[in-house]
Amino acid sequence: MFLSFVSVIALFVPSVFAASAEQWRSRSIYQLFTDRYALPSGAKSSNCDPGDQTWCGGTWSAIRENLDYIQGAGFTAVWISPVNKNYDGPRTKYGDAYTGYWVTDISQLNEHFGTADDLKALSAELHKRGMYLMVDMVLNNVMATSIPTDYSSYFFKETSMYHPYCAIDWGNRTSEEDCWLGDTVVPLPDINTENPAVSQGYVDWIGGFIQEYSIDGLRLDAAKHAPAEFWTPICAKAGVFCMGEVFGNEIDLAASYQGPDALDSVLNYPIYDALVEAFAIPGPQNMTALVQVMQQSKQSYKDLSVLGNFLENQDNPRWSNISVDIQSMLNAMVFTFMTDGIPIVYYGQEQRFSGNADPWNREPLWPSHYANSTMYNSIATLNKIRSFVINQTDGGWTTSNAEILSSTDNGIAVLKGNVLSIMTNIGSPPQNTSIGVYTPWATLTSLMDVMSCTQHVVGSNGTVSVEYSLGGHAVVLLPTADLGESGLCGYKAPPVGGLDAHASTAGRLSVIPSSLVMISVLVMLGHLL
Repeated sequence: MFLSFVSVIALFVPSVFAASAEQWRSRSIYQLFTDRYALPSGAKSSNCDPGDQTWCGGTWSAIRENLDYIQGAGFTAVWISPVNKNYDGPRTKYGDAYTGYWVTDISQLNEHFGTADDLKALSAELHKRGMYLMVDMVLNNVMATSIPTDYSSYFFKETSMYHPYCAIDWGNRTSEEDCWLGDTVVPLPDINTENPAVSQGYVDWIGGFIQEYSIDGLRLDAAKHAPAEFWTPICAKAGVFCMGEVFGNEIDLAASYQGPDALDSVLNYPIYDALVEAFAIPGPQNMTALVQVMQQSKQSYKDLSVLGNFLENQDNPRWSNISVDIQSMLNAMVFTFMTDGIPIVYYGQEQRFSGNADPWNREPLWPSHYANSTMYNSIATLNKIRSFVINQTDGGWTTSNAEILSSTDNGIAVLKGNVLSIMTNIGSPPQNTSIGVYTPWATLTSLMDVMSCTQHVVGSNGTVSVEYSLGGHAVVLLPTADLGESGLCGYKAPPVGGLDAHASTAGRLSVIPSSLVMISVLVMLGHLL
């Protein structure tokens, strides 16, 4: 039987496989605002007062030109702010659409951030480095300047494709899904997600968008303001990892948005709130709240390993705004990296930016000169540790369950795989106190704190004790016998590509040059004809 010319070509042209939840769970994510991360080469430095709420000049090309900074800290994925066309009219009371969240037409790109070729080049460069691209997506609502709204220039042009205006009655789920975000000054008309034409419109569009720009994952804004099942066909057609924003500390509500009939993942707001309550200084320092959230999360979520762990984002005050102590941040950050879930760091967190809520938490990064600060280096160490244990177990570490071995008013010890993380909320000042933990290791087992490169020895009955006469530092312990070729604490570095071998599997086949494809096709045809 002879093969058709088209069939022969199909044999040789490589497929593009989208990144799945399984592939994403081993990633660590750096979240950024395109407008505030970097300026294009040669651009005059901008003061960029976040209080002005206007564009400061960041672009997709500028991100691409400054990826060394992100990769140098060990991140394997970048989450960028929305890329679609936004409102572009007279300045509103709340400024201009510099964030990208005031979407009007998803079928077009935001020209303030660059061209289609610029976005493709950013995606290509990330994949060249073995990194993933996550794009923020606003599908629940659009932006308007008046009520009623003329929708003729929007992606969905019919009034029936939007819910009629009503103010949200918070706590009422129907109201939260059907009424409008924003306010009467800058209203955000709510998409009528029950309208089949809306769902089909998104499904028809999303696949082409993902393919054209080689997107690996989506962060879905305001996911809880639409029914969980609304997202299922959209994410199915997208074929990539979908993480939804379910704002609030209700674990059962957040968990209802994860699963085969909803999303792959959600941002872990309940854990965020618990981390603030447990570690922030000043604060209640309620470690019990964190323990309770961890326990309930195990019972409620379908897959803890892909939840998005964070300390900062564009909607909450910076950690350094709510907590004055650097050790509080380091201890809380160890939790986000070394327990269940995918760690996410919001740009500027590594420089200890301290802005309050919107708009002060949208500072420009360039005044930091992209310095390798103390926090930047600590994050790089955490990424290195996490990458090592993931590769050491061929990814199995990510799906192992974190277990609480001990908790007190001042600390918590969590074992995940062969990693014991001991975190405290006492802060930087030295204190005459300690935390003792019963571990699964035998007496005299040698352990290494890979944060400080200090050796510990397991005591009788498998105990480990951490004392804080030098302040409340976080401790991450691994058996020294497991550290060969880790590159940690003076141990031999892994073979070239060794540490990143698992993390850099981008889920894509290499692209074969078209000339080689045609040569292969012609050779094949010669044999067949």
